[in-house]
Amino acid sequence: MLLDPSVAQQTYVEDCEVCCNPIELAPEFEDNVLVGFEARDIGQ
Repeated sequence: MLLDPSVAQQTYVEDCEVCCNPIELAPEFEDNVLVGFEARDIGQ
C-alpha cells in the first residue's frame, strides 16, 4: 500500500489485498512524516 504524504489528513477506502473486503484507512502526516494511522473494517 502506498500512502501520499502531500495531504496531512486523509480518509479513503481500499480493498484488502487478502480477502477483498473494503477497509477504511485514515493516515495522518506531519511534515511528510507518518504520525498516525487507523484502519477500520467497514463490514460488507
